[in-house]
Amino acid sequence: QLRRTDLLILDDLGLEDLNHNALIDLLNLLEDRVGRKSTIVSAQMPISKWHEYFGGDATADAIMDRLIHTSEQIQLKGGSMRAKAKKG
Repeated sequence: QLRRTDLLILDDLGLEDLNHNALIDLLNLLEDRVGRKSTIVSAQMPISKWHEYFGGDATADAIMDRLIHTSEQIQLKGGSMRAKAKKG
């Protein structure tokens, strides 16, 4: 079902470690979607740390290829909006 969804949002990438099976599932999911359907990924960690998070190996290379090389990237800067709201 996730493969056919027009827009898939992966929110808070990196909050928990992914085991090898989860990485392979992610790779297969992205492979099915790239160039066909839209995927949005949000994460607190910078994109420069994603390869290491995905295991730093050939599987990580393949995931990064599907996520990064066909994407538009928006990197936000600044403090937490939740922290600002709490002060206000």
